[in-house]
Amino acid sequence: MTIADRLGPLRAAAEHELREDILPYWATTAVDRRQGGFFGAVSVDGRPDPSAGKGGVLNARILWTFSAALRRRPEPLYREMADRAFDYLLEHFWDPEHSGLYWEVDHLGRMLQGRKQTYGQAFGIYALVEYFRATGVRDALDRAMRLFEDIETHALDPSNGGYWEARGRDWQPIDDIRLSDLDLNAPFSMNNHVHLLEAYTTLALVCEDPRPRARLRALLELMLDRILDAQSGHLILFFDEHWRPMSGVISYGHDIETSWLICEAAGVVGDPTLTSRAQAAAVKMADAVLADGYDAELGGVYTERTAEGYLKTDKEWWPQAEAVVGYLNAYQISGREEHLAAAIKTWDFIDAFVIDRRDGEWYTYVSREGVAAPGLTKVDFWKCPYHDARAMLEIMERTHQLEPAGSR
Repeated sequence: MTIADRLGPLRAAAEHELREDILPYWATTAVDRRQGGFFGAVSVDGRPDPSAGKGGVLNARILWTFSAALRRRPEPLYREMADRAFDYLLEHFWDPEHSGLYWEVDHLGRMLQGRKQTYGQAFGIYALVEYFRATGVRDALDRAMRLFEDIETHALDPSNGGYWEARGRDWQPIDDIRLSDLDLNAPFSMNNHVHLLEAYTTLALVCEDPRPRARLRALLELMLDRILDAQSGHLILFFDEHWRPMSGVISYGHDIETSWLICEAAGVVGDPTLTSRAQAAAVKMADAVLADGYDAELGGVYTERTAEGYLKTDKEWWPQAEAVVGYLNAYQISGREEHLAAAIKTWDFIDAFVIDRRDGEWYTYVSREGVAAPGLTKVDFWKCPYHDARAMLEIMERTHQLEPAGSR
């Protein structure tokens, strides 16, 4: 079987899933026609909760998704949804007094949690830049730059080089800076820096101001020098203010996601030496997940290994999406068959078990064998279209790049 025979069906399946399932679901079931924007929660079988609060990260990820789709195909529906998310973000999440984005508003769009989580500001940048790229609306880029200024002014630790997790609405220090109840109350986290890297990569790509690219370089070096454990190939999740590790948990989804994001960042920085470092690290990270967090029998990536060594074998939706991209990226660098095989087998697992063929979109969690967990949501503060939609777009682009020109 040729490489075209293997990649062509993968690309076709990804495009079908994006155009016929993911985007239509978020353009219909998730839209709050009565109160504006998008619902903050929708049950697994498609029943919205009109009283649920609405998260800034969810709204930004919806904005990114439809903007990214629109940039590649100018469908009127994609523009309508991107505009809807953009308008709601600026009207209800933007802080007119202190700048920055609120963490959460209620179902009517009134501020619930005004704190400035750096993670949330990063997703604002990521989404606003993508909307600018798709539409040319200058206000989106100007707002993204304002968020960049806010982060650099209020969240950067000039002594230790990292970015603090959160500040209050007025950008003053607060005691509880956790991203969620599941996280440690630590000054620095892997997750925060990964998504800042992602945001600054996009901003530096379109911005004439040299500062985002300079800060992107510093972030990438921080990822490679401190947050990545060079020996194991896994990311360290939490640190104290002196960058001493505070966690021994391994998050396989973040490992494989970051493996391709650091390559994207290095490409924008434009330093060949840094690109070589990032590519070598990406392959090492992909191999580390392949050795310990990949289900070689059934396909798919496990959730995590605890600090005590216990392997959680359930499979959350977003690591599966990121694994297909991460292993395609590793294959583009290495040319090794095991990387391509892992990408295709993970897609096969998604196709068979993670996509909800009856009610649309993807299940949040399935067991190792692919049985959907009961009672979970399709839309909530964290369940969004960004991972799966982005993976479909990346699959479409990367399989095209990998196929020999004469076979397309």
